[in-house]
Amino acid sequence: MSATAIMSEPSLPLVSDRLRKKASRHLKERAIEALLFGAALVSVFTTLAIIYILLSESWKFFEKVPIRDFLLDTQWTPLFSEAHYGIMVLLSGTITVAVVALCVAIPLGLTIAIYLSEFAPFKVREAAKPFLEVLGEGIPTIVYGFFALVFLTPLLQKIFPNLPGFNMLSAGLIIGVMIVPYIASLSEDAMKAVPMSLREGSYAMGATRLQTALRVVIPAAISGITAACILATSRALGETMVVAVAAGMQPNFTFNPMEPAATVTAYIVQVAMGDLPHGSIGYQTIFAAGLALFLMTLAFNLIGYFMRKRFREVY
Repeated sequence: MSATAIMSEPSLPLVSDRLRKKASRHLKERAIEALLFGAALVSVFTTLAIIYILLSESWKFFEKVPIRDFLLDTQWTPLFSEAHYGIMVLLSGTITVAVVALCVAIPLGLTIAIYLSEFAPFKVREAAKPFLEVLGEGIPTIVYGFFALVFLTPLLQKIFPNLPGFNMLSAGLIIGVMIVPYIASLSEDAMKAVPMSLREGSYAMGATRLQTALRVVIPAAISGITAACILATSRALGETMVVAVAAGMQPNFTFNPMEPAATVTAYIVQVAMGDLPHGSIGYQTIFAAGLALFLMTLAFNLIGYFMRKRFREVY
């Protein structure tokens, strides 16, 4: 074919009319991008606003209370005439309740996750997932608190006769049950994401389903499992109503779960519902306590991030 004939042929459209750039569609895409960016900006702004409020109010608190007394004092009586501001009293209760909860939630949650991922039939798995979601999100936490106070504590008192009516043990056990769905659901999703070729290779080497689950699937999914445990830890540290109802809200520097104690969140609820004037030292204690809880939760999240990063590099 000659060059003249080629140039005389009508040029074919490179893009169909349906895919051709249109001004109206371009504006819609820009509007959607702006809407999504605004939604992301709201979350960032909210986080920055919370940090600013905590830091600004806590700064006013630390202008009146030395940070040394805040960290090292073993008494917490900010509303008494002889005031003490030892945050370790509240942190000891918070950590003790969280440890008890994790001792329940991690073994039980991982067992449920292994069963649902590796052993349960499809119908059982589909029926169990909604129940886990209801257990984690569908029941108000105040109901868990009254259940711990009215049912679990009397039951524990039959085993431990000297157990007081308010104690960290019952609160921690109930919180452990409450956060089981977080560990079970997220860990099960992480295990299901493990490639089937790894399981088939393990079966080909003569391993049983349990050996495959414990020695192949869990190491391969350890990043997601770690994330689930860290999320559950943060949830246990930040629980409010269960400890406010069942643990007693008594500032007591102890790590014994069979004693009553106050947690950071329970104290914040207690003071926020009072009549303290804005700007008073008693009012500012809730921001200092909230800042301590925020930093502790942030530390756990950073630890979880670096652990996930390390395990991803290994596996």
